[in-house]
Amino acid sequence: MFYFLTNVKGYLKTTFFIYQILNLINLCAYIFEMFTMSDTILVMGACGQIGTELTEKLRELYGNNQVIASDIREGSIDMMESGPFEILDATDKNAILQIIQKHKITQVYLMAAMLSATAERFPIKGWDLNMTSLLAVLELAKEKHIQKVFWPSSMAVFGSSSPKINTPQQTVMEPSTVYGISKVAGEHWCNYYYEKFGVDVRSIRYPGIISWKTLPGGGTTDYAVDIYFEALKKGNYECFLDEHTRLPMMYMDDAIDATIKIMQADTEKIDVRTSYNLAAISFTPKEIADEIKKHVPNFSISYKPDFRQDIAQSWPNVIDDSKARKDWDWNHQYDLTTMTTDIIANLKNKAK
Repeated sequence: MFYFLTNVKGYLKTTFFIYQILNLINLCAYIFEMFTMSDTILVMGACGQIGTELTEKLRELYGNNQVIASDIREGSIDMMESGPFEILDATDKNAILQIIQKHKITQVYLMAAMLSATAERFPIKGWDLNMTSLLAVLELAKEKHIQKVFWPSSMAVFGSSSPKINTPQQTVMEPSTVYGISKVAGEHWCNYYYEKFGVDVRSIRYPGIISWKTLPGGGTTDYAVDIYFEALKKGNYECFLDEHTRLPMMYMDDAIDATIKIMQADTEKIDVRTSYNLAAISFTPKEIADEIKKHVPNFSISYKPDFRQDIAQSWPNVIDDSKARKDWDWNHQYDLTTMTTDIIANLKNKAK
């Protein structure tokens, strides 16, 4: 009897030990799963003005290996060396799928696009790139290959019939450019895929984006980027817009913050599935020139409006983005003064 009890006791100890080991294995598996299930992000158009800095910030937040940059051409040395990079045609659905499967992508930021001024010179190419790339990604999301999509729209969706001051979230949209037409169509495709198929696609209407890190990419608001480079390089600038042309603008840091913020917001907070108005500051070429003169006293500006003047005149002067501020707590940080101070300081340091 004693022998029997001893064996039972030993059996129970062994069983308990095995049970504890199994619990530990399950815990390790759970922890491993939690880490491996973290978002893996594909940035398409990563070499563009916004894509470059967005990729940098996403890698800072999610880890270098969790953010795969891609574009039709290779990126900067920093981009290529800081994390994975894939050459990718944004209009090739099968190529996109291969990369999604290769890297187990969960989110796509579709930043590839032909901007306003360039698209006016190549309208069919502009439409094809802007629409085909979006529909390819939306289809892949519908097929459950990815969980979440970011697609940028633009203030170019508004036209001359839209209100110029405090342009509301919902209003008349009759754009006069290929870029604007493609963005209006894209917004409705996004909403359609959300309503019909439950695709979690999120979008914001960028105003003019200003950065000191990357050169202009073919947009009508690019003067507000180029003017800083020319002020420090040559001391003068010839602007392709009239001195009194007021347009909505935003510093790149705020644009990146808004982009990531909307993607990280809880699903129930995203009430608009076309695209959210986004705004920060509005100014004219004369006003930005006056601000630059505080740092470069001898700076001069001249004006020679070209075809981009007509585009600019069809866009809003000031945009109402109260819906974005209410729904997902958007708030900008930079005004014209603080932005100019930061850009000038960074460009001077870069030149050393």
